[in-house]
Amino acid sequence: MIYNNVQKEIASKIEIETKLSNWKDWRWQLRNSISTIKKFEHITGICFGKEEREELERTFEKFPLSITPYYLSLIDRDNFRNDPVFKQAFGCVEELTTKSFELEDPLSEDKDSPVEGITHRYPDRVLFHVSNVCSMYCRHCTRKRKVGDVDFIPRKEQLQKGIDYVASNPQVRDVLLSGGDPLMLSDEKLEWLLDKITSIPHVEIVRIGTRMPVVLPYRITDKLVSMLKKYHPLWINTHFNHPNEITTSSKEALAKLADGGFPLGNQSVLLADVNDCPRIMKMLVHKLVQNRVRPYYLYQCDLSEGLSHFRTPIGKGIEIMESLVGHTSGFARPTYVIDAPGGGGKIPVMPNYIISWSTNKVVLRNYEGVITTYKEPDSYKPKMCDRDCGNCNLELAISEKDESEVIGIEKLLSDECDTISLIPGDNERLTRREHHVCD
Repeated sequence: MIYNNVQKEIASKIEIETKLSNWKDWRWQLRNSISTIKKFEHITGICFGKEEREELERTFEKFPLSITPYYLSLIDRDNFRNDPVFKQAFGCVEELTTKSFELEDPLSEDKDSPVEGITHRYPDRVLFHVSNVCSMYCRHCTRKRKVGDVDFIPRKEQLQKGIDYVASNPQVRDVLLSGGDPLMLSDEKLEWLLDKITSIPHVEIVRIGTRMPVVLPYRITDKLVSMLKKYHPLWINTHFNHPNEITTSSKEALAKLADGGFPLGNQSVLLADVNDCPRIMKMLVHKLVQNRVRPYYLYQCDLSEGLSHFRTPIGKGIEIMESLVGHTSGFARPTYVIDAPGGGGKIPVMPNYIISWSTNKVVLRNYEGVITTYKEPDSYKPKMCDRDCGNCNLELAISEKDESEVIGIEKLLSDECDTISLIPGDNERLTRREHHVCD
């Protein structure tokens, strides 16, 4: 007997004699992933008209289809057109519509890649692409240009290039394993990778970004957890977008990870007609924290090709944040961010809570609309900072002093240099000045 009648029906259509042990075997799930419209129709009983099927075929030629039997079992077949699981897993002809402002690589990850597989955007951390393969291809994926590329299942020789880069850059203290999905690697290959990275002296933490607890929770085996526990501190972020994805099986997977001592976070993407509702998002974050997962980010949908039908106005995200701030626990509230096109990184976006301020008061409002004031100190003595931590009168009791060079907005706020502005390289006014000097 399999968990429920839907799963039993799906399993029997795949293999007549399927047992519970088969269904819960993550490798069996991968071997039997649904990757064609014909197989999808056969298993679900959902049928598409000739014209729609032809449009879908064109869609999947460009952006492949792959759904695990487990995730397929979550689809409400009686209302599949409106089902949040179906919309994330299946696909539609709108994916072939590319707007003028959409980009193949909207976050410029390839441009910020010093060696194959590494994206180095922030000063102290890197993203390590260890695979382009996932157990399921999410239709809203920002890396649709890469996901499904079976030619990029890196060998150890290729991964070693990324490891060598991290080892040769001592400012990197945080390595995020991403993809595709890192847990598509075998336990043995993943352990080899973790052993190599964690042996680098300046690497303080490793993170794994995976959607396995959502789309293939059986991948979280006792053997996997036992292996991962050897590499603490190891942080794991997953990707639940809707409360319907938090099932008995996903809860069991999350419990194994939490009991293994891994801090768990969740990154959701705001998706039109999937989770763009304050009540849905509040239910999601509440279910997450019940399962020891802290909501980490709520992403505005990226400007990747073919995602226009998923995007909401930023105002919808602000509305959702208004429904969470003050209305639920602080640790249940994600940070709403826009991952800036062109590689600018994550930019937090929040409702405005500062109404005004003067030299001695700040006027604020709370989630109820109550307006209040905060009195600034009258006698604060500014502490000048030249970044010479070794001679700081604050007597910082830390063994390693951070005397790295400041950049960006921090540089403008710093006392160590005379920079008064940050100016884009193609500023027309300065270009005119240069031409004037030349003349």
